[in-house]
Amino acid sequence: MKILILPGFGNSGPDHWQSRWEQLNKNCMRVNQERWESPICSDWVASLEDAVKSSGPRTTLVAHSLGCLLVAHWAAKTNLKINAALLVAVPNPQSPAFPTQAFGFEPLPVDRLPFKSIVVASTNDPYGGIIYSEECASNWGSDLVNIGEAGHINGDSGLGDWPEGQTLLRQLEGLI
Repeated sequence: MKILILPGFGNSGPDHWQSRWEQLNKNCMRVNQERWESPICSDWVASLEDAVKSSGPRTTLVAHSLGCLLVAHWAAKTNLKINAALLVAVPNPQSPAFPTQAFGFEPLPVDRLPFKSIVVASTNDPYGGIIYSEECASNWGSDLVNIGEAGHINGDSGLGDWPEGQTLLRQLEGLI
């Protein structure tokens, strides 16, 4: 199975669990975006569409933050099939903390996702919050996993290789 890594705003640095997963798993590939610091949703959707075309239907998406919103927008437009998506730290585009440089990410699609998905949320995420994550999970037909106080579930959260997240990924892929 192929795993496409979808970082959020600014990309994921070397201490981010997404970057560490890429180093640990030869099946992981980052979907690079041209404009990490001033993202345009339609451009990001086009990049994801191209990546999924190349990787095929046995693909699992691993999205963080703005990458989660990307998945929702992509799913609303594509005809391509994938296996599943792990959606970590969904940000609220109406939050004052949401980056003003990000364009076109709202309104957020609220349709049920046409693939298995898990939304992973933290109770003290400054960009989304647990209530917003619960709403997204409900709308998208995703399972919700609350990991407690883990901030934005990024490199600053000190998760290292984040083995609990790897377990959730294996569950999505049907490996456990």
